[in-house]
Amino acid sequence: MEKFPEFVLNHPYLFSLLFVILTLLIWNIFGDVIGGVKMLTSSQVTHLVNREDAEIVDIRSQKEFENGHIINARNISPKELSKELDKLRKNNKGIIFCCSNGSASVKEAQKLVKQGEEMIFCLKGGITSWQTASLPLTKKS
Repeated sequence: MEKFPEFVLNHPYLFSLLFVILTLLIWNIFGDVIGGVKMLTSSQVTHLVNREDAEIVDIRSQKEFENGHIINARNISPKELSKELDKLRKNNKGIIFCCSNGSASVKEAQKLVKQGEEMIFCLKGGITSWQTASLPLTKKS
């Protein structure tokens, strides 16, 4: 431990890289808690939809949605989300947002959580993680 300051002084690039990696690791682990939106894995989404009757909202573009989406998902663009919110609120079982990779859906879900909405979730990793888990997509709307 006594050589740590010497290491930092002799290798500032490596120490900076270590700091960045640790910060990203901590953000990856605790980021969803900080943002207020619970991130769900593909299996957790399946469970919530099948057992709790949660609704899936796909916020990708219409074209992306038509190329393949989760069965029974609704395609709502982020611009139309505030208009459709009343219809979504009727389902108190939960609303699961998804997008291509999980980043856009988190932003939209955080906006709703800040407005006081409850039972808001996001598919961690988006449709990409859904496909990686070998779960089905449909092209019918």
